[in-house]
Amino acid sequence: MFFRRKKVPANPFVRQDDPNTFRVRLRTRRYGDTVELRFTKSAHIGAADGGGFIFRKEFVSAEHFDRGTVTVRFDDRYQVTDVQVEGGEAVPHAEWAATH
Repeated sequence: MFFRRKKVPANPFVRQDDPNTFRVRLRTRRYGDTVELRFTKSAHIGAADGGGFIFRKEFVSAEHFDRGTVTVRFDDRYQVTDVQVEGGEAVPHAEWAATH
């Protein structure tokens, strides 16, 4: 009778602070430095070619100047569908609470 969309499970790497703001933590591959990125729908996320939205950012760690690139893909409802990190790895939420 009613059609419901399947709910996309929450992503373990990207946290949504409020309806417009997201946060992701990364660990660099070379020295293991932690980098936190905050991004918003209005300023940082753009339309992807294949539909949905995308956030792509190069990052540099403050301590050892390790470099990398993070790409976060969203569906048309701004639900995170994929997180890719070159030059490091995404840090899960469970580790965020353990470190702070």
